[in-house]
Amino acid sequence: MSLPPWAVRLVEVVPTVEADDLSRFTPPPGAEHRQAAVLMLFGPGEQGAGEVVLLERAADMRSHPGQVAFPGGAAEPDEDAERAALREAEEETGLDPASVRVVGELPALFLPPSGFAVTPVVAWWERPHPLSARDPFEVARVERVPLPELLDPENRFTTVLSGGFRGPAFAASGLFVWGFTAGLLSRLLHLAGVGAPWDDTRERPIPSEQLRDWRPQVEP
Repeated sequence: MSLPPWAVRLVEVVPTVEADDLSRFTPPPGAEHRQAAVLMLFGPGEQGAGEVVLLERAADMRSHPGQVAFPGGAAEPDEDAERAALREAEEETGLDPASVRVVGELPALFLPPSGFAVTPVVAWWERPHPLSARDPFEVARVERVPLPELLDPENRFTTVLSGGFRGPAFAASGLFVWGFTAGLLSRLLHLAGVGAPWDDTRERPIPSEQLRDWRPQVEP
């Protein structure tokens, strides 16, 4: 299957990405960490313009309520990042793993508040199909967000919080995307040369319902 030019650039850049390109936080050496993985699933979208799969967590979850994330979660014992990301995506959204071609893995990033070492798994959705929130107690909805909408400079801004958090954010498909998810998306797509310049001096507050369990941390 041939890929649109933006996807070719994305596939080419993944093996070249270093941890420092994505975050100041990498798993500290010499210590055991809880392992997790997320699936950065990109598809052709309308007329090959691109899309990415994101989900909104349930509003009454104990951790990260209402926040937008990639499909993913903790790895099971003896489970590698690819298997964990695909399994979690299937459980959360009904994704058929056979419809996906894994492009590669990005370096693991460390999330100090949770102690997780998270490996982003980048994949191309060869055979898109309908997705839905499989467990309403965990996932409020699943969206196939068009990249042109996500990367429209009018839909991009910066979030600022106490504790030093400052990072890129997006508003697309009715979602407010910030934190780890927005930082990872922004930096990977920038490295691949996808998108247009945007005004990072524009600031918007994060919806209060997404801050119920927020603790100061540094963006990825």
